[in-house]
Amino acid sequence: MMEINGAGGNALNKILSDYGHQEEPKKKNEMGRDEFLRLLIAQLENQDPTNPQDNGEFISQLAQFSSLEEAQKMTQSFEQFSSAFQSTQHLQATSLVGRPVHVKTNTTQLGESGAISVLADFDGGAQSATLRVYDTRGNIVDQFALGEQSDGRQEFFWTGTDANDERFPPGKYSFELSVSRNGITEQVPTYLSANVNSVTIEKSGSLTLNLAGVGPRSMSEILQIN
Repeated sequence: MMEINGAGGNALNKILSDYGHQEEPKKKNEMGRDEFLRLLIAQLENQDPTNPQDNGEFISQLAQFSSLEEAQKMTQSFEQFSSAFQSTQHLQATSLVGRPVHVKTNTTQLGESGAISVLADFDGGAQSATLRVYDTRGNIVDQFALGEQSDGRQEFFWTGTDANDERFPPGKYSFELSVSRNGITEQVPTYLSANVNSVTIEKSGSLTLNLAGVGPRSMSEILQIN
């Protein structure tokens, strides 16, 4: 709250105090230009004629109000920008429905057509790598020897068909990528492609993507949009 000093200041500060404790006068305790001018007039009317307030004090008060008003305008502009940015983000997110994205998971959905993309980060490379695909019962339905892998992110595709070019039934499949380094075998986390079925806008404004075969995932978890 702004405090005004000088002759007649006590009466004016009482007005300010009462103003600050009103229930939702504008936007909580927000003071506009009209309210401020009324307070200045009240101060002029209540000052001691034998000891009038110095002009410099009025100028100082006007400068304080001007700074406060500019700060309020900046806050309003930022809120408007934030709201517009959030609306744009929501609009862009809804355009993702039906498109594949990559997320960190080992399970995804094979559709009636199309392939599944597998991304993996080979930290330090690997002397050999193997990709295995499992059905919901845990049976291996396909596997590939990927050979030596260099350092960095690599992408592989599973077409969803067997050696006879017959397509596997649509449904959930799990992937396991293992690498061998100096005789030691270890698994590497995978980022699988999954189609976006729908987008949920949470109360907080955050976005949740509902992915086929994966489930709900936060927008921040998406590694790549295809």
